Amino acid sequence: MSPTAILVGCAELPSGDGDDDAVVPALSSLGFAVSWAPWDAPADFSSADAVILRATWDYAARRAEFLAWCESVPSLFNSAAVVRWNTDKSYLVELLDAGVPVVPTSLVSPGSPASFPSSDFVVKPAVGAGSRGAARFAGGADASAHVAALHAEGHPALIQPYQSSVDTSGELALVYLGGVYSHAFTKGAMLGSTMDDSGLYLSEKLAPASPPADAVAVAEDVLDAASALLGILRAELLYARVDLVRGADGKPLLLELELTEPSLGFRQADPAAATRFASAVRQQLA
Repeated sequence: MSPTAILVGCAELPSGDGDDDAVVPALSSLGFAVSWAPWDAPADFSSADAVILRATWDYAARRAEFLAWCESVPSLFNSAAVVRWNTDKSYLVELLDAGVPVVPTSLVSPGSPASFPSSDFVVKPAVGAGSRGAARFAGGADASAHVAALHAEGHPALIQPYQSSVDTSGELALVYLGGVYSHAFTKGAMLGSTMDDSGLYLSEKLAPASPPADAVAVAEDVLDAASALLGILRAELLYARVDLVRGADGKPLLLELELTEPSLGFRQADPAAATRFASAVRQQLA
């Protein structure tokens, strides 16, 4: 009997955003019976051999419900424990404390006062997807109202100095499948972008990339540190996307580590990337 794989979207994107279109035939070619379903649909997730989070972009507004659903799915990739850790961007502070080169990040809990940098900075929600709720401010500005609005949603706010390299070179995303490097792509500046038709995330300008050695080295350190914090092997991560930017000194810094619902840039990758993904799914089941 063929193993079954369910790719998980949301009500607004029940079959994903198109980035994973090549994954379906790749999984089918390796013997999987593949289907799509929104995470909150009445599908039989418990009997599937692999339930793979791909486009659950609406989780931020319903995180508690989403995490409860994740906990109920026996064969979820990435695992519910990984999702719980990764859907709260407080993990950036943990990685910073672990010695990973992270964009300097201050965490402001609800009820706590915030101090703002003298240079341009960004305020974003600790729980959020698709850059929703992120805003850029000029140095010395009072962003208290925006912080308060984020706190009203019940989550901490993150404050980070704006990295001006984003304006010229954007972000570099390195994709790992089963803990092994697969491909990379660049992303243009997100702040100021227009909302996608789904209303769930900001549109991105993406392009294929060949990552330089220093970026690969940082991405490897990020995955090792995250795996250690989670108490797992890197190979247990079906997919990971490491988003890097260049700091003022030109060195790569972690902006975000995406382990839950990231677009993996298959449309910007070589044709074999989808097959590598399908092979990594088989590896997880083995």
